[in-house]
Amino acid sequence: MQHRNLGNRTVSAIGIGGMPMSIEGRPDRARSIATIHAALDHEVTFIDTANCYHLFGEDYGHNELIVADALRSYSGSRDNILVATKGGRKRLPDGTMAFEGRPEQLAAAARASAKRLGVDTIDLYQYHRPDPTVPYAESVGALRDLLDDGIIAMAGISNANPSQIREAHQVLGGRLASVQNQFSPVFRSSLPEMDLCEQLGVAFLPWSPLGGIARARSGELGDQYAPFIDIAQAHGVSPFQVTLAWELALANVVIPIPGASRPESIIDSAAAAGLTLTPDEITRLSQTTPQI
Repeated sequence: MQHRNLGNRTVSAIGIGGMPMSIEGRPDRARSIATIHAALDHEVTFIDTANCYHLFGEDYGHNELIVADALRSYSGSRDNILVATKGGRKRLPDGTMAFEGRPEQLAAAARASAKRLGVDTIDLYQYHRPDPTVPYAESVGALRDLLDDGIIAMAGISNANPSQIREAHQVLGGRLASVQNQFSPVFRSSLPEMDLCEQLGVAFLPWSPLGGIARARSGELGDQYAPFIDIAQAHGVSPFQVTLAWELALANVVIPIPGASRPESIIDSAAAAGLTLTPDEITRLSQTTPQI
């Protein structure tokens, strides 16, 4: 397993996203915990969750509780595991998402998340998505106060554009640890944010990093993603591993967090950290025309 810097910590180059364990179509609790245990067994030390990973209007904080249960029941070492969570969004009973970006909401949400995770201090707390009704600096200022109060050890932002990244970096006094944006072969519009994170030395965490690859493998997206399939066959690995290895090769601040709800999925993803692509392969994959 490769390792990369995230703020003042070092984590596995591949993380695990917990959302599929808690939303519609989720597995039973036992399989979710087995999935997290499989990740830890394969040297994944970074777990990403959020307070809004749950069913519509039900079991608020479901995924945070799953993560806490999995860590409590894990028989191996937990010393180097970093758990990140997010606040600032809420799933309503009708299935829509509401914003909760006011400073008092973020402060209360962080304390509630810490309680569900069973910790005094959250390793990494991320502002989930900008609230259009609240000045961005005010929302990020809540994270600054949480840092100063010791409720969180590191602060991150998610779904942010370059100007918001710069603003957050300033508001936090240079303590911005991470940016979590959507990025995958079919969604590359976050390349400017990735480049900026590399300049600032801030970890870039692609969410949905495998988005579209299953569709590409089935031929649904035509042959434009054939290079991912061809290179996977040449290496004798899955296209998912090639996808993650390509993302890791784009910048040394990239730490993909593929979602998983089965042990087999995260075991395959974790193996991507040991896959080395040639410069020609990286160029070929980078030149593939994105769908979005």
